Amino acid sequence: MDNEIIISGQNMELTESLKASVQSKMAKLFTHDDRIIRLRIELSYKPNKSHHNEFWAKGHIEIQGPDMIITVASDDMYKSIDELIVKLARKIRRRHRLERIKRKAC
Repeated sequence: MDNEIIISGQNMELTESLKASVQSKMAKLFTHDDRIIRLRIELSYKPNKSHHNEFWAKGHIEIQGPDMIITVASDDMYKSIDELIVKLARKIRRRHRLERIKRKAC
């Protein structure tokens, strides 16, 4: 099955190197759960007066059951992407752990 990763950008140009970086890093999430249907990654630049947390990365995992959505903001786009991957992987692992607990309880 071909894993689908959709990358979009708001208020910024998506360079090929940025797309390739997101593709390679996000592809690792498919190893955590084979029920993942699609990953939607939205990268955006939201300027603010304090110049903190201007780069936003939003991850939307379409999976069997409720979808998972995480948003991360930082002062660097690559840092936002890395934090997003960590949080998405943690959420997937937590979901697995809760499913195992639920199965044992039945």
